[in-house]
Amino acid sequence: MKSILVPLGDSEKAICTLQYAIDFASMVKAKIYVIQVFGTTKVAGALKNIDELLEKDSKEELAHVLASVDKKGIKIVAKTIKGQVVDSINRIATQLKVDLIIASAKNSAADSSIYVGKITGGLVKQTELPMLIIPKGYKFKTIKNVLLSIRSGVIRQSKVLDPLEKIVKIFNANVNLLHVITPHNTAEDNLLHKDFETISDTIVNSENATVFQGVLEHLIEVNPDMICVIRRKRGFFNKLWEQSHIKKIDFESRIPLLVLKGNL
Repeated sequence: MKSILVPLGDSEKAICTLQYAIDFASMVKAKIYVIQVFGTTKVAGALKNIDELLEKDSKEELAHVLASVDKKGIKIVAKTIKGQVVDSINRIATQLKVDLIIASAKNSAADSSIYVGKITGGLVKQTELPMLIIPKGYKFKTIKNVLLSIRSGVIRQSKVLDPLEKIVKIFNANVNLLHVITPHNTAEDNLLHKDFETISDTIVNSENATVFQGVLEHLIEVNPDMICVIRRKRGFFNKLWEQSHIKKIDFESRIPLLVLKGNL
């Protein structure tokens, strides 16, 4: 894991998220790319130079965030970018060939019912890169236990679990696999691919209506430092992100959530 991309939102959450990313990067020996995206507005008359004002504000906010964190000697490359937020972040992440995106769970405080906002949700929906979603105010702690929650035990794309394997190796963490058997599972879903068996220290089968219900049922027992899920083309988490955001009633994690990408 050599490079991490951190897209910034508003200053309060941006400082917390970037500090987490720095602390995480110091453990995995990675460099960090930080980007602040500002939009464009076509306005006639006296405000025709509003793009320049937006860029100026964006640079000032980025400077404020960078000055507010403990960099711990980590190499940080920071830049402001003009464009559509989600598209720009996805494009930069692909161009830089980053290994991981670390983003804040919520982009706005306007709606307290939202767990993941439209920007982070849009990134999960569009990018093929693994994402680590950090709850508001969460401070870095060593990852000792991971709850890997899946509905389907099928893997058809190689290296799906590679990002998790790297984290497990670096932190010497335990992986607790929760295989949630829902009413929508097929016989194939209920089988477990050998890669899941290889990475897991413990394996538990649970019958629940949804993956989220299974997670809630086992959180206290496992007491994880990170939850890991796989977003597939067909499945619970893909449906969650159809609107590019997730409500807390449907899914919420108060610890970092690692989202991997499968192709099922």
